[in-house]
Amino acid sequence: FRLALIQLHVSAVKSDNLQRACGLVREASAKGANVVALPECFNSPYGTQYFKEYAEKIPGESTQKLSEVAKECSVYLIGGSIPEEDGGKLYNTCTVFGPDGAMLAKHRKVHLFDINIPGKIQFKESETLSPGNSFSVFDTPYCKVGLGICYDIRFAEMAQIYGQKGCQLLIYPGAFNLTTGPAHWELLQRGRAVDNQVYVATVSPARDEKASYVAWGHSTVVNPWGEVIAKAGAEETVIYTDIDLKKLAEIRQQIPILSQKRCDLYGVEMKK
Repeated sequence: FRLALIQLHVSAVKSDNLQRACGLVREASAKGANVVALPECFNSPYGTQYFKEYAEKIPGESTQKLSEVAKECSVYLIGGSIPEEDGGKLYNTCTVFGPDGAMLAKHRKVHLFDINIPGKIQFKESETLSPGNSFSVFDTPYCKVGLGICYDIRFAEMAQIYGQKGCQLLIYPGAFNLTTGPAHWELLQRGRAVDNQVYVATVSPARDEKASYVAWGHSTVVNPWGEVIAKAGAEETVIYTDIDLKKLAEIRQQIPILSQKRCDLYGVEMKK
């Protein structure tokens, strides 16, 4: 099946972001994409100072637009993420819609991005956001898909759980920065892909040098052999790749690590 990643240029005007995102979903669908993904925080600038102002209920304006365009284009749409307000708390939330416009999954970012690299970058999502508490898997006619958001990719256990649940594709809308991006963005994707023999896709906003938080860009798809099979630059673009599940099956047969795990010695388990 064909996967499209939309590396969107995000502005401060929510209605513009929504309009441009929907336009690019239509473009991706016209070019044969069956599954389309948007970046983290696609409807608002990324930053703790913006989350409250741009936050919405789900369902709400942004998710309604996503539902409509998924149905119009008859695609599976991974709606990047948006700031969500629920019960007085804020979350960084990804919604997924099927070709009939129905919501298939809602993933709240599990691991909050609280880091401090002296002289480089300091960021604390937990100043405004609350963490999600669940794994998120959805079915397509092609394969099962597991969801994470940005910082979630650093936690190998989460990807292993998705592998145990039968996922063959993991999608992480994310916005690494100019410090962590060059160092770890591709490395983490290749690691998760090889460890679990899955396809891994990451979807970043386009880079905006004038933004308060400058995203790295470079939305990427990695195959189960650890090869980068599609990669964007820093600018707004849509990248396409064909996900070959036969190749995935072959790799798992040739190097059968999933059946060779020593479950008598160790294990990773889902608590809830």
